[in-house]
Amino acid sequence: MSTLLEIEDLAVSFGATAAVRGASIAVQSGETHCLVGESGCGKSVTALAVMNLLARGARRSAAKISFEGVDLSALDESGMAKLRGNRMAMIFQEPMTSLNPAYTVGSQMTEVLRRHKKARQREAIDRAADLLACVGITALGLCLGQFPHQLSGGLRQRVMIAMALMCDPQLLIADEPTTALDVTVQAQILRLLAQLQRDLGLGVLLITHDLGIVARVAHRVSVMYAGELVESATTTELFANPRHPYTRGLLRCVPTPGKVKRDEPLGSIPGSVPPVGPDFEGCAFRDRCEFADATCGGAIPRRALGGTHEYLCRLSA
Repeated sequence: MSTLLEIEDLAVSFGATAAVRGASIAVQSGETHCLVGESGCGKSVTALAVMNLLARGARRSAAKISFEGVDLSALDESGMAKLRGNRMAMIFQEPMTSLNPAYTVGSQMTEVLRRHKKARQREAIDRAADLLACVGITALGLCLGQFPHQLSGGLRQRVMIAMALMCDPQLLIADEPTTALDVTVQAQILRLLAQLQRDLGLGVLLITHDLGIVARVAHRVSVMYAGELVESATTTELFANPRHPYTRGLLRCVPTPGKVKRDEPLGSIPGSVPPVGPDFEGCAFRDRCEFADATCGGAIPRRALGGTHEYLCRLSA
């Protein structure tokens, strides 16, 4: 597999708040790399930083942000516009703020193919209909002629997924793409993404809080907390041998058939994700960690377990 997306030492800040701190992620062709963590950990900001869609006033820096060897940080807006929606696509978490309320679903979907691939209108309509069918929408003609406000939240999310696939992208960044979908359609979408990976060598950076989805689709997992990657490993290794206390806490919150007893509460992590500044030192999880001591306020070593598993913690393996 070749490397599609490579991020090294990414930092994003908004005023005095550091949203992402030194994150390094690589996504290979044909691989699903899941980025997990609680809300407010910086997962979505990381994705927006890659696509150069950060809000005005955000400050972004990185040692490297490259896609297929192209330095994304060196591209102007025109250069990024040629990649976005074409070779790189993103499924946003909230479709109602991503779809244009003044245009029909069909006009928005066909515009993507006509702009990037110079396709004829009939060809673009056929492609849009095929993809809507793939994501479980049956009334194709009706849906193509409707406006976003006429669709349910689940249907709007399916439209966003279909739109992202219009140009057969090499890299798909999906921010909670199945949150608004029922379990049947969720499984259908996950199967579709898996098929695209096999057929096109598609690389997927999947942002989710659902560890059940992670276990089913991910090849590799990175755990983010307070803007920092605290653990990264193959999916099998992470679930079998989690090392960071935060990762262990997340896994304890997942109900496991046969292990959860009736009337027994699920695990939880007390507290919430703290806001941190660019100059924050030590482990951001220390106020919620049962193993924390005075050394957690100083420099925290990044430890490696073999060549595919690393974590950021003073606790040794």
